[in-house]
Amino acid sequence: MQLTAKLTQLLPLQTGTGKNGQWKKQEFIVETEGQFPKKVCISIWGDKINDSQLQIGNNLKIDFDVESREYNGRWYTDVKAWKIEVAGAGGQTAPGGPDNQGSVGEEEDGLPF
Repeated sequence: MQLTAKLTQLLPLQTGTGKNGQWKKQEFIVETEGQFPKKVCISIWGDKINDSQLQIGNNLKIDFDVESREYNGRWYTDVKAWKIEVAGAGGQTAPGGPDNQGSVGEEEDGLPF
């Protein structure tokens, strides 16, 4: 799936160590345009994080996957970006694709995702 939206907020970088080594995750909030703008929290993992693209106010073209998982009777939905470009500026592309996401270990809150 693909979305073009304006970056409105950058959340703190999260890092940790899992069974496959070190990992890092950057979450950010984008807002769509239109009569009824929507805010979406999107995450990007590992070496796909590009600080030069993730600047407040940038319009981003984001390729992403949506996935829901059940844990202890509750459902959790993730929006994971696998490619980000600065919209309209011919921005750089994050390396990799949806098959290059890698495995992630448990985070400090005890959830396995």
